[in-house]
Amino acid sequence: MNKLELQKMANEIRKGIVTSVHAAKAGHPGGSLSAADIFTYLYFEEMNVDPENPKKQDRDRFVLSKGHCAPGLYSALALKGFFPKEDLKTLRHVGSYLQGHPDMKHIPGVDMSSGSLGQGLSAAVGMALSAKLSKEDYRVYALLGDGEIQEGQIWEAAMFAGAKGLDNLVVIVDNNNLQIDGSVEEVCSPYPIDKKFEAFNFHVIHADAHDFDSLDKAFQEAKATKGTPSAIVAKSIKGKGVSYMENTVAWHGTAPNDEQYAVAMEELEKAGEALCQK
Repeated sequence: MNKLELQKMANEIRKGIVTSVHAAKAGHPGGSLSAADIFTYLYFEEMNVDPENPKKQDRDRFVLSKGHCAPGLYSALALKGFFPKEDLKTLRHVGSYLQGHPDMKHIPGVDMSSGSLGQGLSAAVGMALSAKLSKEDYRVYALLGDGEIQEGQIWEAAMFAGAKGLDNLVVIVDNNNLQIDGSVEEVCSPYPIDKKFEAFNFHVIHADAHDFDSLDKAFQEAKATKGTPSAIVAKSIKGKGVSYMENTVAWHGTAPNDEQYAVAMEELEKAGEALCQK
């Protein structure tokens, strides 16, 4: 896809996020929206995955370590063709396979169940090590929250990945600077994020999470890096794409009501129309 097509797809993913969280009357729109462009780049440009064969052996693996941002992942998977887009409206409903956190047993395209913060990177490291031991060339991607990296298990996993030189592993930190209780500095500062990953023998790359040229450059650099895992610190805006949600901590885990939903969808529709005129 070219840059404009990726922008259009990201806008559609944001519509799916807002629609699903509104229908559920619960969920996490803020961090899903901040990562929407990352999901777009991964699923429509970077990763080797096939909706017709979700379990193919040579597929790239993805772990959503910040599992509460499942609405973003589900929206990307639906648009990629792993399951019907209409099913996004069943998010968190009784009997729906689209649970509040990713479930690898029931959702096509999900490689790891996640939601307990701090644990997803360990699973991704295990997948990357498995590929090395089996001499397979698939790559593993893990998306972390900047609040999530306050968890100690993240750094145990990072230490192992760096020590074993897992250059088939790419960690992406969605650095929107907000978590459930406020800014990450106020709660328990993880900064400087780059220096921490460097200390664990990662090749660190900085990127703008909302600029596809920047994301493309970052992922290409990660792919070219040999001998060490890569960490992309992607600076983002919580709630990106919905004006009243942007940089507002209250939207970490709040669903829009009917009026707010209408406003958000109108903004996204206008954004989509503007992209179609380019």
